[in-house]
Amino acid sequence: MNRMKNVDKYKRQFFPAEGVTMDWRNKDYIDKAPMWCSVDLRDGNQALIVPMSLEEKLEFFKVLVDIGFKEIEIGFPAASETEYEFCRTLIENDMIPDGVAIQVLTQSREHIIAKTFQAIKGAKNAVVHLYNSTSVAQREQVFKKDKKEIIDIACFGARLCKEYREKTEGNFRFEYSPESFTGTEPEYAAEICNAVIDVWQPTPDDKVIINLPVTVSHSMPHVYANQVEYMCKNLKGRENLIISLHPHNDRGCAIADSEMGLLAGADRIEGTLFGNGERTGNVDIVTLALNMYSQGVDPELDLSDLPAITQVYEKVTGMKVYERQPYSGKLVFAAFSGSHQDAISKGMKWREEKDIYTWTVPYLPIDPTDIGRVYEADVIRINSQSGKGGIGYILETQYSHNLPPKMREDFGYHVKSISDHEHKELKPAEVYEIFERDYINVKGRFEILEAHFKQENGITATVTALFDGKKSEVTTVGNGRLDAVNNAIRSIIGDIYTLDSYTEQALSEKSNAHAGAYVSIKMNDDGKVVWGAGVDSDIIVASINALVSAINRRI
Repeated sequence: MNRMKNVDKYKRQFFPAEGVTMDWRNKDYIDKAPMWCSVDLRDGNQALIVPMSLEEKLEFFKVLVDIGFKEIEIGFPAASETEYEFCRTLIENDMIPDGVAIQVLTQSREHIIAKTFQAIKGAKNAVVHLYNSTSVAQREQVFKKDKKEIIDIACFGARLCKEYREKTEGNFRFEYSPESFTGTEPEYAAEICNAVIDVWQPTPDDKVIINLPVTVSHSMPHVYANQVEYMCKNLKGRENLIISLHPHNDRGCAIADSEMGLLAGADRIEGTLFGNGERTGNVDIVTLALNMYSQGVDPELDLSDLPAITQVYEKVTGMKVYERQPYSGKLVFAAFSGSHQDAISKGMKWREEKDIYTWTVPYLPIDPTDIGRVYEADVIRINSQSGKGGIGYILETQYSHNLPPKMREDFGYHVKSISDHEHKELKPAEVYEIFERDYINVKGRFEILEAHFKQENGITATVTALFDGKKSEVTTVGNGRLDAVNNAIRSIIGDIYTLDSYTEQALSEKSNAHAGAYVSIKMNDDGKVVWGAGVDSDIIVASINALVSAINRRI
């Protein structure tokens, strides 16, 4: 048996919170939206191979505002001239709407804090985000300082922020992050945050944000939830604090960390659209918000045109949204499986027939149209794995052909065979082209040139036809027009089949021919059932065309 080598090299680097009662276990869902802070323009931007230009940042900032973000971290203005210029451009050109706060990041170093306040001078609403790293690994390996020295760094920066706020024009709030929180002992994390809180002295009108980042994900989500609950219960003046989460996705748990952290008492989420960020990325705010939406909770973000948001995101970042990314990927609403397609199409029809507003369609957690997707292009996708339900659904919803169940099955196998042979997905238009070519008004060895009817002996039909180029005229009777024509055809080509079934329907007004007919014949030699379709403005002509199509498809 093959095994991974060096497993003994690794050990748990997290510290479980002791003494928590895990109150979050009594909550089944998040009942209100958190405060949202987009960090696309800072954390997301620094993770790009080619960071965004000033113009791209401005375009993305406008998109974030339009979505509804009230807090947007725009960068680390002391880190580069582009970051500084972006901040000044937003402020000096009055591009920040009332009610929206920009957020800037700073280390606990005086020249960086001074440059940061210089960058945000005159801002109507800004958050100064101070951080320093607190984990055991960072303390021992990077800073080589003990716990007290790390607290001194945090408090030094907190005092400087307070001093610079008093002498800088603008309206500023504070945020503190014990970076690498998940690798920090919870009691020590609380100690350092409380030391910063003592410096800043928050009030109900001047709340402080305490951000608890999953800088590196070390544990299962419930461990993080316990850490968050511990902090909520052990920080000073909880009523004057906003507890914020900033999960990264190293273990693929950023969404679960966020949701469970909110259950554990957090108020705010920092993340990015589609999860862009360092290494495996930040928490995907689109997924997190639409998870709430799917439970009937207003996320207070407008994601109703997700394709347009995706398009701008991909343009300015150079990143691509993965096809299977929840909600936003191109294939996440796609059903190739025949059983899935059948369930979806029946669910959609059930909602329509019963006029149901509540969304319960199988396999689709939300209505794709609510986020700017369309059923026809996104939901039912046709390949060799598809079934009659999905293929029939496309013909019915896009092309008005509601095929009889047995014909739907026959056509489904026909389409799947073509897809399998060509090794490709078939677009709805291609599916219809196959139906039109191989089933509707099919030309071949037999052709009816004329048919005239009289009401004698039931219905009398005089039919002029070509069979293998030979012209014939036959008069026969039947119990209806199609039956009379059918009898005429059999007298011309021979008693090789029997008329098996006939269905007709009115097609939509957008169709050039407003009547459709579907006929099956049963061959007398092998019992095989063959289908044909006819379309015409005259239902009698359409039904005759359907019969002739079935005959030509066989002979």
